[in-house]
Amino acid sequence: MKIMLVDDEPSLCSALEIIITKAGFDFYCATDGVAALELFGLEKPDLVILDVMVPKLNGFEVCEEIRKTDSHVPILILSAKGDIVDKKIGFKSGADDYLTKPFEEEELLLRIDVLLRRRDKVMENLPSKCLTRKTKIGDLVIDPIRYEVSVRDRLVNLTPKEYQIITLMAGYPGKVFTREDLIDCIWGEEYETGSISVPVYIRHIREKIEEDPSNPLLLQTVWRFGYKLGN
Repeated sequence: MKIMLVDDEPSLCSALEIIITKAGFDFYCATDGVAALELFGLEKPDLVILDVMVPKLNGFEVCEEIRKTDSHVPILILSAKGDIVDKKIGFKSGADDYLTKPFEEEELLLRIDVLLRRRDKVMENLPSKCLTRKTKIGDLVIDPIRYEVSVRDRLVNLTPKEYQIITLMAGYPGKVFTREDLIDCIWGEEYETGSISVPVYIRHIREKIEEDPSNPLLLQTVWRFGYKLGN
């Protein structure tokens, strides 16, 4: 598996190269945001470790650009800041996890392991037909080849988890998914169900795909059971 680091601090790059290669991964490094996007396109890494403060394009901008073409690759943000505002920006940009500097080698490797296992779990549970062909449900079009979702010919900018939810449900139009179904398929068993607010994810998706989110026609609630996409 390939891991790509984006960081302009030589000492950290050298240290992480030793840690990551010792753990059995191929290591790639870019020292600015533009080079990071070029390297990402060439190597297609299995996981990205992304420092916030890098030249040309900052880490948040790089994360957003990656998410335009790849909704599944795990992205771990590194930052010297640990405040909630900084973390909120990172997660909104499409990051999957956030690690504050300085950090222990063991914690970094544990987070890498969890992110890769979560990605594998998601890929196993997503319906294969959703991953290989374009799907249309009403005005909603999901193109898994381009990782694009559009409504009435307008591209919709979904976060990775939102994309995974809608792709999963699109494989079974009209099927009712319970909260537990979605958590098992998208997040996996390693996450405590009480810490995940599925209704919040559903609300955010509706705000992006529905003409009237308060009266949804595409992503509907089935009272006392769960949610369905299409009829």
